[in-house]
Amino acid sequence: MSTALRVKKATGLKKSGSLLVIAALAMGMLSVLTPAQADTMRDSEYWLDSLGVTQAQQSTKGEGVKVAIIDTGIDTSHPDLKGAVVGGADMSGSGEAKGNKPIGVMSEHGTLVATLLAGRGNNKGEINRVKSENERLKAAWEKAKAEAEEENEKQKDDEKDVEVPKEPEYQDVPKLTGGSDGVLGVAPAAELLSVSLWMGEGNPANIPVEEQIPRAVKWAVDSGAKVINMSLGSTSPAWPESWDDAFKYAEDHDVVVVAAAGNRSGGMSQVGAPATIPGVLTVAGVDESGKASQDSSTEGISIGVAAPAEQLVGGLPDNGYARWSGTSGAAPLVAGVAALIRSKYPDMKAPDVINRILKTARDTGASGVDNLYGYGIINANAAVNNSVASVSVNPLGTIEEWIRVHRRNNAKSTEAPAPGVSMEKSDLKQVAAPKPIQPDTSTPVLQPVLVIGAGVLLLLVIGTGSIQTLVRRRRERLAASVASASLSSLKVGKSAGDHDLFDDIPEEDK
Repeated sequence: MSTALRVKKATGLKKSGSLLVIAALAMGMLSVLTPAQADTMRDSEYWLDSLGVTQAQQSTKGEGVKVAIIDTGIDTSHPDLKGAVVGGADMSGSGEAKGNKPIGVMSEHGTLVATLLAGRGNNKGEINRVKSENERLKAAWEKAKAEAEEENEKQKDDEKDVEVPKEPEYQDVPKLTGGSDGVLGVAPAAELLSVSLWMGEGNPANIPVEEQIPRAVKWAVDSGAKVINMSLGSTSPAWPESWDDAFKYAEDHDVVVVAAAGNRSGGMSQVGAPATIPGVLTVAGVDESGKASQDSSTEGISIGVAAPAEQLVGGLPDNGYARWSGTSGAAPLVAGVAALIRSKYPDMKAPDVINRILKTARDTGASGVDNLYGYGIINANAAVNNSVASVSVNPLGTIEEWIRVHRRNNAKSTEAPAPGVSMEKSDLKQVAAPKPIQPDTSTPVLQPVLVIGAGVLLLLVIGTGSIQTLVRRRRERLAASVASASLSSLKVGKSAGDHDLFDDIPEEDK
């Protein structure tokens, strides 16, 4: 299955093409596991120890924190998610009202993400053990009973009957709950909100994903999410102007937004939106050894931290499991840590939550912040338990400031934009080249002056003649220049109606 989910652009845009929106997941690396292999899920979660998650969970498991997963919908019937999903909504027009129906081209994606973030595991092993023991006892009793009854039938009237054994008492079969089997998420006590999107072609409701995303963000904020996970992205660092208000809304309401950086295997050479939006905590991917993943990551200046993105495990719809790779899996590991922090420090503001994650990360690669690892590989235990100085602003910037600078036409600001991805539009209209200006060949009339002396008059005449000669030559040069000018050489800005989201995508992708 392709990692790129091609989404048709919204109606009303003039240029043809498509925005490549992806669930940042190397689906070619996904392999479905058999039930026997599924029993080993917990042993496969190497990041629980390597990232300090197990230690961090001794302080908190994410109790009392709502995390919105904006994705393809979550299968709430999965045994590892029993009781985890407390609400949801569909933004695609094609899913279930509560967002609990996996939809779209990669419908399994949301369930995989959810189990990594807040999987509770399950006690199926214990359930099966009790059932097996009860069945063994029952089989043994039935055999003993049958033998006793057979012996009694053979007995003579004066012989004593063989005692028929009573049916044994069986153990109560435990109810399905969290346990030592299945996938344990980083924040197994967090409450999930499932916000379903249709990513990819063929949405029956014909609602573009560009419209679904801002609605999803606002719904999540209004529904009480303190953390939002977005394991999706685009091939362009730019984002629709219609997203500005939604992400500013999350920022204004103190919500931590975590996004996947994307995968090279999915056709991304750089981080794409929404992971480029200021204030969003962008997550890159590393392999099991802690090196930047060649396939399951990308690079860019907006990367905040890195987390494992290879040899991951997760739950599939219909109670299945799979091994998979991608920054789609790295993002929920970091979002889970954000939930742990918000649970332990309920009054802590979003900038401080993000700052804790950044400042406690293990520096990797080039010294300091870099384009592959950001601040480094996340350290869950340090992020939750270390002493970290408070900050007044988000170290990753703010969408509010970006809007003020880059949406200058709307804000009527005269400040020059900061370096970065510009989204401003020109309203300068195309104009025709001006007609040549014919030189003025007339000779100005010398105004009457008071002649003081013959010598002064002579100097005045000579000076005036020189000035008029210079003026006439300048006009002749200007006319010649304008006459030879073409429309293509004029610096005329692009019309606002001619630019859309697809201008940054190579022609072969349009």
